[in-house]
Amino acid sequence: MLALRGIGAMIQLRDVTLRRGPEPLLEKARLTVYAGSKLGLVGANGTGKSSLFALLLGELSVDEGDISLPSDWRLAWMAQETPALAQPAIEFVLDGDVALRAAEAEVEAAQAAEAGERIAYAHAQLEAVSGYDARARAGSLLHGLGFSASVQDKPVADFSGGWRVRLNLARALMCPSDLLLLDEPTNHLDLEAVIWLEQWLQSYTGTLILIAHDRDFLDNVAQGIVHIEHARLHQYSGGYSAFERQRGERLAQQQALHERQQREIAHMESFITRFRAKATKARAAQSRIKALERMERVAPAHVDSPFSFQFPAAPRAGNPLLSLESVSLGYAQAPVLRDVNAGLAPGDRVGLLGRNGAGKSTLVRALSGDLAPLSGAIQTARQLRVGYFAQHQLEQLDTHASAVVHLERLGGNADPQQIRDFLGGFNFHGDQALAPVAPFSGGEKARLVLAMLVWQRPNLLLLDEPTNHLDLEMRHALNVALQGFEGAVVVVSHDRYLLETTVADYWLINHGRVDAFDGDLDDYRRWLARDQRADDSTSESPANRPNNRAERRAQRQATAQAKAQLRPLKKRVETAVGRLEKADIALQALDTQLANPSVYGDDQREALEDLLREQARLQREREAAEAEWMQAEQALESAQSTA
Repeated sequence: MLALRGIGAMIQLRDVTLRRGPEPLLEKARLTVYAGSKLGLVGANGTGKSSLFALLLGELSVDEGDISLPSDWRLAWMAQETPALAQPAIEFVLDGDVALRAAEAEVEAAQAAEAGERIAYAHAQLEAVSGYDARARAGSLLHGLGFSASVQDKPVADFSGGWRVRLNLARALMCPSDLLLLDEPTNHLDLEAVIWLEQWLQSYTGTLILIAHDRDFLDNVAQGIVHIEHARLHQYSGGYSAFERQRGERLAQQQALHERQQREIAHMESFITRFRAKATKARAAQSRIKALERMERVAPAHVDSPFSFQFPAAPRAGNPLLSLESVSLGYAQAPVLRDVNAGLAPGDRVGLLGRNGAGKSTLVRALSGDLAPLSGAIQTARQLRVGYFAQHQLEQLDTHASAVVHLERLGGNADPQQIRDFLGGFNFHGDQALAPVAPFSGGEKARLVLAMLVWQRPNLLLLDEPTNHLDLEMRHALNVALQGFEGAVVVVSHDRYLLETTVADYWLINHGRVDAFDGDLDDYRRWLARDQRADDSTSESPANRPNNRAERRAQRQATAQAKAQLRPLKKRVETAVGRLEKADIALQALDTQLANPSVYGDDQREALEDLLREQARLQREREAAEAEWMQAEQALESAQSTA
């Protein structure tokens, strides 16, 4: 990563018109990008984001207007396809640095010619392009993106499509650049790799333009947003949340959208109230409430979304919906997870955390019934109806059948018009709903699989990376629909916004175990850092491990003592949360009474005064309980950090 050349330089689009078919993708578009800017490029699928990248790369020409880039800028971009090469993965990544490869070739040629002066100049040039530490830099990039040291020399052909996407990303980051173009770099990454990439891009010194559908990622990396809308480029300052707020304020001024906007806000408020009443973990619940309140604020920015759907009521099922008893899971008698004991009740909302390869998808497959346990038992309730979303299902669609036919095959008594109306909520309209799905994009296929899932009225949703290929508007619609879903949800996702706004509890999958994780995503980020340091310490200093029975016994005793000291603090937290929940429930019941017009009659004045006094008392009780809750949680956190 080298310092940007040409300070003061800029990219300029002046009255650019670009046509790809009868309708222009861009028309009289203007944009100025200053050196060192970090911009997120957003807009609905098909509006021209990738075409704009092709313009910047010189792969397309404008139909009208002109575009200019500094002539000395070095460009790096993320390719979308990778052939099945026999070349080792790390060599493929090193190829991204063209200057490095040229310097290496010159060293080799100079040595073959046995020309002393030429050899000296060649080595000086290799040093100038940081050639002597290039392999270490490539290895660091691969490690950050989830490739262990043991696989970095494997042929590119040995990796699946998703891992080849990561190789393309590493190759783009390896290239020294003044302008870096990244098209959906977080697709196919797990949460840990997304966090690493975020930190890498924050320290990148060049000009960055990225297409992404992960709003938290955009918030943490982008300093401005360029939105393609109605064939124009609209530039906003700040991250994605700032863009949503600014766009929402502009849309609020349009009277035609005002009524729908108010319905969206009311929906958010209802869910936040319901969630708060069910909260059982102080710190985790508080984090989620803040995320939901944030979602309420940004809802107005999406009132003109082409997507609108909700989950229909599902059959009631027993409690627990599903339970795992001493279950081991794996493949070919090789366990990935051992002795799993867990259960799901109606209304549970669980996010699965864990490093890549820890077994998150293995657990979801077992919950769906696709993977039988190696040992133990999985019990399911009568009337359990599972809706399972996974990436492989996109490839299992019948390419010769239409979206309407796919839903008809699922059964039910709906007539064709009902099906077409339903598909309209997923933005499948007119001929597209009746045409074969073969030419559908990845995003369109993902929307169809989600539509099929919703159509089946599940009471347990299993979502394994559901937002891959979905644009920001569809992700928002999915979030809103999940809030209204009354069944249980289990989610694996690298989209932090989805996790923060749709789940209530986390399970951590680590070293073959599945355990409840008491915290939020910030806590998980800190856990990752601690776990990495512990791994490093263990690998570097094996002598530090307890190596005799007495040491291990002393360690167990110390652990037990620490847990005993924490127990009263946890009890204090639980008591405070119980008081808070009780006050919330009583206030909701009181609000229902106060909403009755008959309470305000002249003959009810005394009763009304009693209700208002009780409301004031409950509000004071709630405030006191909330204060105690946060104090207890702070005390528990402090004790845990020193334990």
